[in-house]
Amino acid sequence: MSARFAAASATGEPGSLGLRCLAALAPVDQANFGIVYVTEPAATALPDMLREFGAQTGVKSWVGGVGLGVCSAESEIFEEPAAVVITAALPDDGFRIFAPTKEPGTDLPRRHAVWIEKSTPTLALVHADPRCPDLTQAANDVAAASGAFLVGGLVSHRCESPLVAVTPGENGLGANGIAGVMLSPEIAVATSLTQGCMPIGPVHRIDEARDNIIMVIDGRPALSVFLEDIGPELARDLRRLGGVIFVGLPVAGSDTGDYLVRNLMAIDPGRGWIVVGAEITPGDQILFCRRDPQSARGDMERMLRQLAGRIGGPPKAGIYVSCVARGINLFGEPGVETQLIREMLGDFPLVGFFANGEISRDRLYGHTGVLTLFT
Repeated sequence: MSARFAAASATGEPGSLGLRCLAALAPVDQANFGIVYVTEPAATALPDMLREFGAQTGVKSWVGGVGLGVCSAESEIFEEPAAVVITAALPDDGFRIFAPTKEPGTDLPRRHAVWIEKSTPTLALVHADPRCPDLTQAANDVAAASGAFLVGGLVSHRCESPLVAVTPGENGLGANGIAGVMLSPEIAVATSLTQGCMPIGPVHRIDEARDNIIMVIDGRPALSVFLEDIGPELARDLRRLGGVIFVGLPVAGSDTGDYLVRNLMAIDPGRGWIVVGAEITPGDQILFCRRDPQSARGDMERMLRQLAGRIGGPPKAGIYVSCVARGINLFGEPGVETQLIREMLGDFPLVGFFANGEISRDRLYGHTGVLTLFT
C-alpha cells in the first residue's frame, strides 16, 4: 500500500524552489491535497510554485502561507528563500478549504453550510493575516461556524498576499483575513500545545484596571505584586525584564491550567501600575511568567509523551506551528523542536512554519508550539 503522505523541503534561488521541492517529493498515489509554507524571501515565487505543484502532482487543493520561518522534519529555516510542502491522499469529501475572509462568521455558513452539516468537521487548520481587523473574533467565528477545533497561526504581515487557500475554482492567494481547511472525523488527527513561558508565581485577581493598564492586584498596587513574584534579583534592575518576563492570562474553564501569554508593555513606578499587551477587565485573573528554555524543553517533552500515548502508534504525518520567539531564539541552536519530535515520535512527513502568534481551539497564543498529527 502506498504512503498517504509525503513531504519535502528546499532552499535556494526563489524561482527554482518549486522544482527543487518536487524533485525531493515522493509520489503519493491519488494525492488530492497539499500544504505549502514559504519564508518571506520566497514569497514572490509562491504563485509560480503553486502552479508547478499542481501541474506535477495533480493536486488542485492547497492551503498554507508565508511564515516568518519554515520547518521540516530535519531543519528550521529563517531569512533565506525556503519552502516546505506536504501532499496527501485524503477522502475526497473529507476536507473542505475556505478562502481568505474577513467575515468567517458569515462566509462559512453561506458557502459551506451543507458540507459542514453533513461532515461535522472535528479540526480546522487555519492561517490568519495579522492585518485582519479582529483576529480574536475571526478565530472565534471560524470555530463557531464550523464546530471544529482550530489549529494554526498568524502568517507574515510584510507580504502582499501571505495566505494560500487554493481550490480548483479559485487561485486562493489572499491577505487581511483568515483561511484554511476543515477536516471531517474520518481523517484521524491528534493535537496538543506546549508553552514556552513558565509561571513564576501564583494566580492573582485583578481588582482595578482600565483598557490594558492594571492598577490593583489582590488589593495591592499591581507593581508591588509583580515585583514580589519576579524576585529581588530581577526587581533590582527592571531594564532586564524585556524578553524575559511576560503576563499570563488563565483561560477560564480550563482543566489543564492553560493560559495565554501576553507582553509586558510598560511599568509606572510612580503610580504602581503595569501595562500589558491585552485588554483587561476587573475580576480577570493574572499570573506572571518567565521565558525559560529549559522549562520549555521539558514542557515540549511532556506534550510529546502525552501525544504518543494518545495515538498509540507512529503518526502518518504532522504539522507544527511554532512561535517565532521559539526555535533558535529560545533554545540557542536550530532544530531543537523538530529533533525532539523525531526522538519521541519517530520519523514521519512533517512541515510547519514559525508564526506571529499561534492558534489552538479558538484562542490566539504566544510563545507556544502547536503540533497536529495525522494518525
